[in-house]
Amino acid sequence: MSTTATTTPTQTSSREQYLDVYDQEHEKTMRVLRAYPKEKAELKPHAKCKTARELAWMFVMEQGAMQTLMTTGFDFSKPPSFPPPPESLDAILQAFDQGREKTAGLLRGLRDDEMYRQVQFYSGPGKVDDMPLQQVLWTMLHDQIHHRGQFSVYLRMADGKVPSIYGPSLDEPWR
Repeated sequence: MSTTATTTPTQTSSREQYLDVYDQEHEKTMRVLRAYPKEKAELKPHAKCKTARELAWMFVMEQGAMQTLMTTGFDFSKPPSFPPPPESLDAILQAFDQGREKTAGLLRGLRDDEMYRQVQFYSGPGKVDDMPLQQVLWTMLHDQIHHRGQFSVYLRMADGKVPSIYGPSLDEPWR
């Protein structure tokens, strides 16, 4: 005779679900960034590409955008301006890790219903629309995942070891 344990699923809010995934994805991104050979920060695979250091800085800039969305919102009447990346990858990793704390803190401070409030954000080339905050935050997280994929290619080109992200990698096989 076998018994099957049953568990009652706990229902979590969309804010809690987002926070869980945000934390998981942040750690995966940090693993990829930490694996990058620091002496190859200026690697630029193509004339149209950013350097590895500039691409890594995108993660920090996206966190800043998420923080702005949750606080003041953007003023789309002014052209965006972005600070230049620090000179070292260590400084970028530190800023990204500290940014996670600030971003997660802002998320924890939101009421669940605030995830559905309308914010202005880009909806296409040169187009800004009102969208639910939750939708824009998910878009930003997906964009971070996209940039992490780009960065993992830089990592391979720099002869770094690519960690497993969603499954085994050549350098980190699962056994």
